[in-house]
Amino acid sequence: MRRCLRDLPGGFQSKCVHADFVHAGIGTQAEKARIPLADGTLVATPGQPDPELVPALLAASDVLGTGWYAAVAAEAGPGKTVAVVGDGAVGLMAVLAAARLGADRIIAMSRHPERQKLARYYGATDIVEERGAEGVAKIKELTGGLGAHSVVEAVGTQESFMQAVGATRGGGHLGYVGVNHDVSIPGIELFFAGIHTLGGPAPVRRFLPELIQLIWDRKIDPGKVFDLTLPLEQAAEGYKAMDERRATKVLLTL
Repeated sequence: MRRCLRDLPGGFQSKCVHADFVHAGIGTQAEKARIPLADGTLVATPGQPDPELVPALLAASDVLGTGWYAAVAAEAGPGKTVAVVGDGAVGLMAVLAAARLGADRIIAMSRHPERQKLARYYGATDIVEERGAEGVAKIKELTGGLGAHSVVEAVGTQESFMQAVGATRGGGHLGYVGVNHDVSIPGIELFFAGIHTLGGPAPVRRFLPELIQLIWDRKIDPGKVFDLTLPLEQAAEGYKAMDERRATKVLLTL
């Protein structure tokens, strides 16, 4: 596995031939988990973390790494306007990543007041509440009719994906990490959009050393996405709270 991690072009550990997708059989939401090929997938922290760092480190293993990859795939950086479609934990982490990568302007698409506040905290400069065609029109209005240089799609629905495509300016970059829910992309629309696309399952392992150090040095605090804490036995309630948008991300404790 270590050789595979080193040799994969571009650091796409998520496409390793030995990859084992995280699912219920591994036990990642139980008291103990079986970590496949742990010698190549686990990353040690610099030391025993202080309790207040634990939520941030947990975020690094999933939503932060995914949002970071989305921002990298969208080529967020200096001189760029970034639009983030989706205000869940991954979308909010994409806002954080875009800010950390030096984007000049970050537009968060959100209708949820508390998530809008968190998006602002993480670096969003603008909030757009419109969706679909109206959302695309608003992004273009804010960008001189051109669209954003970099767009992150962090939802995975038909509407959100096509909104992301429409919001990306010609020659721009779309990073998509929303888990696809029967999305059907009209080929002719993608053809004439003239944009770069990159996404899919995030190679979080590529970014973990850097992200852990940023957290350890207190330079970023992704743990704020955990806005509800429940005991492990109430995991089902946690999923319900997120589904009903009563929580952005739930932290389970023993």
